[in-house]
Amino acid sequence: QVQFVESGGGLVQPGGSLRLSCAASGFIFSRYDMSWYRQAPGKERELVARIVSTSGSTNYADSVKGRFTISRDNAKNTVYLQMDSLKLEDTAVYCCNARRTVISYWGKGTLVTVSS
Repeated sequence: QVQFVESGGGLVQPGGSLRLSCAASGFIFSRYDMSWYRQAPGKERELVARIVSTSGSTNYADSVKGRFTISRDNAKNTVYLQMDSLKLEDTAVYCCNARRTVISYWGKGTLVTVSS
């Protein structure tokens, strides 16, 4: 069955960095677009970054452009999110998502807390 192992979350001070990982299994990883979403307390879930399966092209939410970088390693079935210059408003649960046409799989998420 489809499984995700998300890691790398934690507590970090403003201006710090974290690297999230999402290791996937149970589907052909290389054929799926991979994304990171986040949901902050009291807010709706939002797309943070996406990397396309075929071209490797990426897109980002305006709020994280220039600070976050999404990448993937198809040999390891893993997608990463490098987060730099973290801000208080980046505090959220971050989830990975795999999508191909109408098929969508979700991870359970990892908590990122930015606090001084």
